[in-house]
Amino acid sequence: MKKVVAVVRLEKLSVVKGSLEREGFRGMTVTPVSGAGAEKGIILQWRGHRHQEELVPRVKLEVVAPDMDVLKIADTICGAARTGRIGDGRIFVEPVEEVIRIRDGKRGEDVIAPGRLVEITRKAGVAEEAEQLEYEVA
Repeated sequence: MKKVVAVVRLEKLSVVKGSLEREGFRGMTVTPVSGAGAEKGIILQWRGHRHQEELVPRVKLEVVAPDMDVLKIADTICGAARTGRIGDGRIFVEPVEEVIRIRDGKRGEDVIAPGRLVEITRKAGVAEEAEQLEYEVA
């Protein structure tokens, strides 16, 4: 399992969230964050006075998924969040050793499956190497 962490523009949150949900990934954590990068801050105006703010407001999305879904999640986020300007954000992929559902103590990848709109079932092929994945809408 992996955790995909994306830091994107605030105004792109609804687009990214909608794109992930359309691809079947609705389980996510969203956190408001601030950071500094190539933009070197923003200028705000308050009560007629200009103020240089070095930390730019952003939003951080975290999605835990099976290894096979990581590229699809990252590509979906990139496509939805890209404006082509400095400050579009970053995506980080981190390993996840264990997932435990607090409600019942259940562990493993099955714990993250209920957050998905698509349920994955394995079908045995002619050979083990030719195993196919079939996606069914839950």
